[in-house]
Amino acid sequence: MSLPVRYTRIAVWLHWLIGLSLMAQIGLGLWMLEIPKAPPGLRAYWFNVHKSIGLSLAFFIVLRIVWRWYHVPPQLPVQIPNWQALASKITHKVLYVCMITMPVTGYLGSSFTQYPIKYFGWTLPYWGWDAPAYKALCSQIHYVCACTLICLIAVHVLAAIKHLFNRDGIFQRMWH
Repeated sequence: MSLPVRYTRIAVWLHWLIGLSLMAQIGLGLWMLEIPKAPPGLRAYWFNVHKSIGLSLAFFIVLRIVWRWYHVPPQLPVQIPNWQALASKITHKVLYVCMITMPVTGYLGSSFTQYPIKYFGWTLPYWGWDAPAYKALCSQIHYVCACTLICLIAVHVLAAIKHLFNRDGIFQRMWH
């Protein structure tokens, strides 16, 4: 069995959907921090939009992981140095850890408040209780993961641009 030269169309579609949505979601999340708490309506609206997008993204991230589990990715070209292959593997693993941790801590953090979690206007079941210390812990983890994701996305994009200019076949695997 020969390994594929490119990622599958579904993997490519999920990559770009998740990547662009994550960047927008992180931008929205950072912007929301600046919304004043009073009056509460505007802030609550945007937080609920952020939560809804985050839960939707979680679905696509899990779908991407499941797809990846059952579909062998293309091998790296032999001319890629070992340190780059290792850096790529580590970066991708940490990206996925953060992409899973973000919606989990966002959801759990929201569960430890007195406010309901709304998914595009529909109130979800209330699983938690008002626990400010747990909320603060989840929020801190959520924020650290966001900062980590910003750095990793920057590294990922810069590496992709490097491979585009090098014409080594790496960029083209995810662009078809």
